[in-house]
Amino acid sequence: MGMWVGRGRKARRAYGFDEIALVPGEITINPAEVDTSWEIGNLKFNIPIIAAAMDGVVDVRFAIAMGKLGGLAVLNLEGVQTRYENPDEVLDQISTATPEEATKLVQGLYVQPVKEELIAKRIREIKAAKVPAIVSSIPQKAERYGKIAEDAGADIFIVQSTVTTVQHVSTQYEVLDFGKFCSRMKIPVIVGNTCSYETSLDLMKTGISGLLVGIGPGAACTTRGVLGIGVPQVTATADCAAARDFFYKKTGRYIPIITDGGMNVGGDICKAFASGADAVMVGSAFARAQEAPGRGYHWGMATPHANLPRGTRIFVGTTGTLDQIMYGPAVLDDGSQNLMGALQTSMGNVGARNIREMQMTELIIAPSIKTEGKIFQSAQRVGMGKK
Repeated sequence: MGMWVGRGRKARRAYGFDEIALVPGEITINPAEVDTSWEIGNLKFNIPIIAAAMDGVVDVRFAIAMGKLGGLAVLNLEGVQTRYENPDEVLDQISTATPEEATKLVQGLYVQPVKEELIAKRIREIKAAKVPAIVSSIPQKAERYGKIAEDAGADIFIVQSTVTTVQHVSTQYEVLDFGKFCSRMKIPVIVGNTCSYETSLDLMKTGISGLLVGIGPGAACTTRGVLGIGVPQVTATADCAAARDFFYKKTGRYIPIITDGGMNVGGDICKAFASGADAVMVGSAFARAQEAPGRGYHWGMATPHANLPRGTRIFVGTTGTLDQIMYGPAVLDDGSQNLMGALQTSMGNVGARNIREMQMTELIIAPSIKTEGKIFQSAQRVGMGKK
């Protein structure tokens, strides 16, 4: 399988969201009657969309707001929320500064050490609102922070790095043993990121409860540009989903796949589920929310696998409330709002009663779909015609 790229060298063709489309079903379903729920461990959620662990996206207030809507928002345990008693003061300074001033501010933002007492405090603040608390850490801090998070009442713990494997080699620091870590944790553990079939199987054997899929596609991720590493999300999701299904047949344990990154609009999210995802993790769409602590900015050091140099910030703009982004009504025509409405409508049109059936949707390779017949949109600068 693959195409020749030179003498004796083959490369497998991989696909991203822009290159595929979903085929309508032979039956259609009322969007209000489809089931979008998913499960991890013994927990069940009605919304399969998770806000990413980015300082410009999730703070305690945002996590509570997302939780009250029925979704999940991941708090980064190594970001500003656990380094500063009052992180709003720091974020307000950056969001109102000039680009030059902001760069200097962000460069010094993560010099302040993480305060372990703030980890427990932030989790308790989220739990006090009677919503789930989901938090993340890099592997090197997982043992320590995982225990603190669990004791504070966290519901899910994520261990996240640029590229996650079971067999990590280092002589400079102690390598996290995923098997031992998962066996000690009493709450579901999600790990990532990965993008291959073999690595997914290896990780599932360690006792994880969920797997993050995505290396290179995120809006704030420069892995593909800087390191040359990454797999387009449709192929990555399909490969990891195949590992999930094989593992389930062999063991009876179903490990949900969470596609992480590369999705800015409802159509991309729908394609992720059709590629095999059980849930998706999104950053840039929520960074635009009025409730986001970053006021429309991505912070380069906020996500463990962002790989952005210290001081980088990406402005994505604010476009509406969190409720608008999740449930509408949409006031923009670019697909960045009413994400759940888009998913439900897409499921109805392909005839999928639930997420599992959505994963069986027929896919076609359609790289021209975004421009096909869109001349009037371009002329009127609406929808896909916006520049």
